[in-house]
Amino acid sequence: MQKIKGFFKKKTFVFSIVLFILVILANFTLQYTNLGPDKFAKRFMFLLDNNIRGFLPLILLAIAQAIVLINGSIDLSIGNLMGVVAAFLVTQYTMDDTIERFLQVFVIAIGIGVLAGALNGIFVSLVRIPPFITTYATSFVFSGIAMWILPRPGGNMPEIVTTFYRKTLPLSLPMGIWIILILMLLWLAFRNTRFGAHMYAIGGNEKAAFTSGVSVIRHRISVHMIAGFIAAFAALALVLITGSSDARIGGAMTLDSVVAVVLGGTPMSGGIGGVVGPIFGVMTLGFVRNIVGFADVDTWVQSLVDALIILIALASPSFIKLVLRQVRK
Repeated sequence: MQKIKGFFKKKTFVFSIVLFILVILANFTLQYTNLGPDKFAKRFMFLLDNNIRGFLPLILLAIAQAIVLINGSIDLSIGNLMGVVAAFLVTQYTMDDTIERFLQVFVIAIGIGVLAGALNGIFVSLVRIPPFITTYATSFVFSGIAMWILPRPGGNMPEIVTTFYRKTLPLSLPMGIWIILILMLLWLAFRNTRFGAHMYAIGGNEKAAFTSGVSVIRHRISVHMIAGFIAAFAALALVLITGSSDARIGGAMTLDSVVAVVLGGTPMSGGIGGVVGPIFGVMTLGFVRNIVGFADVDTWVQSLVDALIILIALASPSFIKLVLRQVRK
């Protein structure tokens, strides 16, 4: 019994994967019913590819948010930070740009994301302003910068890059699936590094980590910089889908990233969790919204569904403990 309890404590993503399986079955059942057997069979890979590529920007934001939360902080500016980078990208490119030009601009965009993350980290760690207040304030700063760069929705992306991203299917599977698998492998390697161990230690008990010799200030700044780095890739994934951007798009995605992380089993208390759960949390949210869309209900129902999902996600660990306690008796 203790082994079972330990499993659920360490594998915080179990609930999110189970919920994801249930939701995706319901989603594709509705699509099968609406399209019919023949159309569904022909369009299955197309639907899967579109869904995964649509989820990828939020998946990257959720990963960034999860890393920050594990470290005992939070980033309420991550969506608007992504918006700044996205606005920068679409205003620097033309449709005829080459791969070399694309890479040059994107390196600068990564630098913008890292510097913005460093700004958050400095205020949180050195100035000692609580992360909730710091990142809430910088979210408005980033939103204003994005609006200054891109006053109206629009912009361009190199056609050669967008075509490759949208139409390439390595081994006949959507590129988004390969990207997700790579992200999971990178996380597995990252969390087993010394830096990853310190990240969990600081999130679990900051004072104990400090007394054991961990540089808490430098580490927390680095974590926020990593979040900014990942947000730059989220911006790229976003603009590659649409070929343009909207400076205001990131605000709502911040809340979605928090929802996905909580749904994925990473608590806001820090020191526990991972990114596998949040990845499935994002896809669960996306497929739930698809189901709501198929149901043709009022838009307010989506907010209600999101709230219920959060409550279920928060209550699930306690529910599992209660069940295990009853089984042990």
